[in-house]
Amino acid sequence: MIKFFRKIRQNLLMENKTSKYFKYAIGEILLVVVGILIALQINNWNQSVKDKKSLNEYLIKIKSHTAEDIDQLEKLSQGRKQIADICKKARNSILNKTENDNLFLFKISGSAFVDFYFKPNSGGYESLKNSKYYGKINNTKLDSLLAKYHGLVDVIAENERSYNQYTVHQENYLDTQLDRSLILASAFMSLDSLATKATPQSEYDQAFIEYTAMPAYRNVISLAAWQFDTMIEQYHELTGLGHLIIEEIDATAAD
Repeated sequence: MIKFFRKIRQNLLMENKTSKYFKYAIGEILLVVVGILIALQINNWNQSVKDKKSLNEYLIKIKSHTAEDIDQLEKLSQGRKQIADICKKARNSILNKTENDNLFLFKISGSAFVDFYFKPNSGGYESLKNSKYYGKINNTKLDSLLAKYHGLVDVIAENERSYNQYTVHQENYLDTQLDRSLILASAFMSLDSLATKATPQSEYDQAFIEYTAMPAYRNVISLAAWQFDTMIEQYHELTGLGHLIIEEIDATAAD
């Protein structure tokens, strides 16, 4: 093709057709420029396709992690609600002064001391933020949703940390005030095993009465009774944001 154009130029010069030569030269330059522009456009299109594919890979990972978070939030919500309901009943029993009649209720309300933590999988989101593709979603609806989601994740983490640290502190204090050997035996040994011991059931029950009557124990029950409702609301709010993120990722991938 290059030899063909060169031959044309030579013929025009040999025939002394200078004006036609310049017109042809300009046309040839324009043709080369158009060819370069087309090549650049194709290259840009190919790069755009590659970038979109890479971005979608990050988004698919975020979608998968968000779905895992939603499942975990559902289980946490159910667990905290069960404990909150128990603690509310125990708190009412305290107010009605019927603790001794509801000893079993106070035994299971000890689940308020169990430390639950929401453990989100932020790997996909952090990877995207540290990649060159994050700018592709900057200032978009998805970007805003992800920022709200992970901002609320931090709030939840702080609330859980505060509650769990408080319960650990109270439990450590209780350990210095009472011998919990009878309480632990009653909690973890079967009734058949306890029946073989010299200690009568009444002593186990009395140990629980003394333990659950301590202010430190009741403070935890009271805190769980109302704070768990707040935590559950935050779990539900985060779940809602998670669903919106998944919907937006699906819409982005479809574009």
